[in-house]
Amino acid sequence: QVQLVESGGGLVQAGGSLRLSCAASGNIFSINAMGWFRQAPGKQRELVARITSGGRTNNADSVKGRFTISRDNAKNTEYLQMNSLKPEDTAVYYCNCNVRSPGYGLGYVDYWGQGTQVTVSS
Repeated sequence: QVQLVESGGGLVQAGGSLRLSCAASGNIFSINAMGWFRQAPGKQRELVARITSGGRTNNADSVKGRFTISRDNAKNTEYLQMNSLKPEDTAVYYCNCNVRSPGYGLGYVDYWGQGTQVTVSS
Protein backbone atom coordinates (compact mmCIF):
# COMPACT_ATOMS: atom_id res chain seq x y z
CA GLN A 1 0.00 0.00 0.00
CA VAL A 2 3.05 2.25 0.29
CA GLN A 3 5.82 2.35 -2.25
CA LEU A 4 9.21 4.03 -2.29
CA VAL A 5 10.83 4.71 -5.63
CA GLU A 6 14.57 5.35 -5.63
CA SER A 7 16.75 6.83 -8.32
CA GLY A 8 20.15 8.42 -8.82
CA GLY A 9 22.62 5.58 -8.36
CA GLY A 10 25.42 4.87 -10.76
CA LEU A 11 29.13 4.42 -11.35
CA VAL A 12 31.51 7.27 -10.54
CA GLN A 13 35.20 7.78 -9.93
CA ALA A 14 36.57 8.60 -6.51
CA GLY A 15 36.00 12.24 -5.70
CA GLY A 16 32.85 12.44 -7.78
CA SER A 17 29.29 13.18 -6.73
CA LEU A 18 25.86 11.59 -6.94
CA ARG A 19 22.42 12.65 -5.79
CA LEU A 20 19.94 10.01 -4.71
CA SER A 21 16.22 10.60 -4.44
CA CYS A 22 13.36 8.62 -2.91
CA ALA A 23 9.69 9.41 -3.42
CA ALA A 24 7.06 7.91 -1.14
CA SER A 25 3.47 7.39 -2.24
CA GLY A 26 0.40 5.45 -1.21
CA ASN A 27 -1.73 5.16 1.90
CA ILE A 28 0.25 7.42 4.23
CA PHE A 29 -1.25 9.43 7.06
CA SER A 30 2.01 11.16 7.90
CA ILE A 31 5.74 10.54 7.70
CA ASN A 32 7.66 10.34 10.95
CA ALA A 33 11.13 10.03 9.47
CA MET A 34 13.01 9.09 6.33
CA GLY A 35 16.52 7.83 5.95
CA TRP A 36 19.15 6.14 3.87
CA PHE A 37 20.84 2.84 4.63
CA ARG A 38 23.50 1.02 2.68
CA GLN A 39 24.70 -2.55 2.44
CA ALA A 40 27.85 -3.89 0.84
CA PRO A 41 28.25 -7.60 0.01
CA GLY A 42 28.98 -9.61 3.12
CA LYS A 43 28.31 -6.69 5.45
CA GLN A 44 25.45 -5.61 7.66
CA ARG A 45 23.07 -2.94 6.49
CA GLU A 46 24.10 0.32 8.12
CA LEU A 47 22.54 3.70 8.66
CA VAL A 48 23.92 6.47 6.46
CA ALA A 49 21.66 9.37 7.36
CA ARG A 50 18.23 10.04 8.79
CA ILE A 51 15.91 13.04 8.84
CA THR A 52 12.75 13.55 10.89
CA SER A 53 9.57 15.31 9.85
CA GLY A 54 10.82 18.34 11.78
CA GLY A 55 14.09 18.45 9.86
CA ARG A 56 16.43 17.06 12.52
CA THR A 57 19.21 14.97 11.01
CA ASN A 58 21.60 12.23 12.04
CA ASN A 59 24.59 11.19 9.97
CA ALA A 60 27.04 8.34 10.19
CA ASP A 61 30.53 9.43 11.19
CA SER A 62 31.94 7.94 8.01
CA VAL A 63 29.98 10.34 5.79
CA LYS A 64 29.96 13.54 7.84
CA GLY A 65 31.19 16.47 5.82
CA ARG A 66 30.58 14.63 2.56
CA PHE A 67 26.91 13.55 2.47
CA THR A 68 23.86 15.71 3.10
CA ILE A 69 20.32 14.44 3.63
CA SER A 70 17.32 16.63 2.92
CA ARG A 71 13.60 16.29 2.31
CA ASP A 72 10.69 17.97 0.58
CA ASN A 73 7.72 17.35 2.84
CA ALA A 74 5.20 18.55 0.26
CA LYS A 75 6.42 15.90 -2.19
CA ASN A 76 7.12 13.15 0.38
CA THR A 77 10.59 12.94 -1.11
CA GLU A 78 14.04 12.70 0.43
CA TYR A 79 17.43 13.26 -1.12
CA LEU A 80 20.99 12.27 -0.40
CA GLN A 81 23.67 14.49 -1.88
CA MET A 82 26.92 12.54 -1.92
CA ASN A 83 30.15 14.43 -2.54
CA SER A 84 33.80 13.40 -2.39
CA LEU A 85 32.83 9.79 -2.91
CA LYS A 86 35.27 7.09 -1.87
CA PRO A 87 35.55 3.44 -2.98
CA GLU A 88 34.42 2.38 0.49
CA ASP A 89 31.08 4.09 -0.21
CA THR A 90 30.31 1.37 -2.75
CA ALA A 91 27.09 -0.36 -1.71
CA VAL A 92 23.42 -0.76 -2.44
CA TYR A 93 21.64 2.23 -0.95
CA TYR A 94 18.14 1.74 0.42
CA CYS A 95 15.56 4.37 1.18
CA ASN A 96 13.67 3.88 4.44
CA CYS A 97 10.44 5.57 5.43
CA ASN A 98 8.73 5.34 8.81
CA VAL A 99 5.08 6.31 8.43
CA ARG A 100 1.84 6.39 10.35
CA SER A 101 -0.37 4.01 8.41
CA PRO A 102 -4.18 4.13 8.24
CA GLY A 103 -4.04 0.42 7.47
CA TYR A 104 -2.57 -0.25 10.92
CA GLY A 105 -4.68 2.04 13.05
CA LEU A 106 -2.23 4.92 12.49
CA GLY A 107 0.56 2.84 13.92
CA TYR A 108 4.14 3.33 12.80
CA VAL A 109 5.27 1.12 9.93
CA ASP A 110 8.61 0.90 8.14
CA TYR A 111 8.87 0.65 4.36
CA TRP A 112 11.90 0.13 2.18
CA GLY A 113 12.82 1.13 -1.34
CA GLN A 114 14.08 -1.31 -3.92
CA GLY A 115 17.69 -0.25 -3.54
CA THR A 116 19.97 1.59 -5.93
CA GLN A 117 23.57 0.61 -6.65
CA VAL A 118 26.35 3.10 -6.02
CA THR A 119 29.78 2.07 -7.26
CA VAL A 120 32.86 4.23 -6.74
CA SER A 121 36.01 3.30 -8.61
CA SER A 122 39.50 4.13 -7.37
